[in-house]
Amino acid sequence: MSQNFVKASFQIQNGPAYEGISFGAQKSAAGEAVFTTSLVGYPESMTDPSYQGQILVFTQPLIGNYGVPSGEARDEFNLLKYYESPHVHVVGIVVAEYAWKYSHWTAVQSLSEWCVKEGVAAITGVDTRSVVQYLREQGSSLGRIVVDNGEPSPEYVDTMKSHLVAQVSTKQPYYIAGPAGAATNIALIDCGVKENIVRCLVSRGANVTVFPHDYPIQDVALQFDGVFISNGPGDPASCGKTIANLKHLLNEPKFEHLPIFGICMGHQLLALAAGASSVKMKYGNRAHNIPALDLTTGQCHITSQNHGYAIDVSSLPNTSFGAYFVNLNDGSNEGIIHTSRPIFSTQFHPEAKGGPMDTAVLFDKYFNNIATFQEAKSANAKIAVAFELPVQSMAIERVI
Repeated sequence: MSQNFVKASFQIQNGPAYEGISFGAQKSAAGEAVFTTSLVGYPESMTDPSYQGQILVFTQPLIGNYGVPSGEARDEFNLLKYYESPHVHVVGIVVAEYAWKYSHWTAVQSLSEWCVKEGVAAITGVDTRSVVQYLREQGSSLGRIVVDNGEPSPEYVDTMKSHLVAQVSTKQPYYIAGPAGAATNIALIDCGVKENIVRCLVSRGANVTVFPHDYPIQDVALQFDGVFISNGPGDPASCGKTIANLKHLLNEPKFEHLPIFGICMGHQLLALAAGASSVKMKYGNRAHNIPALDLTTGQCHITSQNHGYAIDVSSLPNTSFGAYFVNLNDGSNEGIIHTSRPIFSTQFHPEAKGGPMDTAVLFDKYFNNIATFQEAKSANAKIAVAFELPVQSMAIERVI
């Protein structure tokens, strides 16, 4: 593509400013500045709803060298093949060196072209080592990318004060069919679900009905074989309705055998429903290479993560829940598990895309819990099926 250099700067509120060149949309942007140490997967990261409203700084010095794959390509389940949602959710990206030439067999456009189409501010030529050092020492900060286009600089915006989950969650239920003959039905609470999470469920033989984040799931939960709570952006404390709904599942005896699995935001909401508290981390964990220890087996796994809040596991008042995983870098909680019920959650991403896939077996654990629940239902068929699955196509826009 032709290179039309426009000056830009990346500025941190009450912090340093860095000069560079714009290679994205010719507009400025503001949001929380965070960084990821992932070496690959920028299309997946940028379309991850958990990054809603943020400026993402890549520590990998060369970004864009393999271009951007098609956003239209779908797999056998009609799920997006290469993206984690239909749209980009970051408002801006910061890189040290942008690759003006790209090469990959899946690529249909450059990262620059994609950013222009999606309205994403992008700046290259920035010393991202300095940026990351500042963010690690001072914590995640408000930032802005200012493009030299003659327009006023945007005000700094604290997106964490917004109800980000409500922005990215589906507005109505929709249905995704699993393989032919799939006999398992899962209710998924959409807090900003990644496409590969849905794929990990349907590829294992489940039909998935996706519900808005604040849907009264307790009204329909027993019509399903399991409940899943997805990832999502922002402060879990903003999801009061979701937490209240989950309390029904945790506290009412009729749900005592229902399998529940939560990932990332889903983990945090489950823990808050159990009575724990959440804390804002200094700069969060966003990477593909974070070690997490399974406290039940003593085995260490390398995990993919993307979160700025964590659960204070010591605040859990319910002794029925205990810590499941712990972060070996900073000691933060990485999951909880119920001592007697089929309920567990992880702060990290077992569905990781791109990688690593060390903990994908947790989906198998969830499906084992579902199989046990299905056997119990068959032996005691007292659950009336009153909820009609909203069989709708994937054409429904689930991320606004």
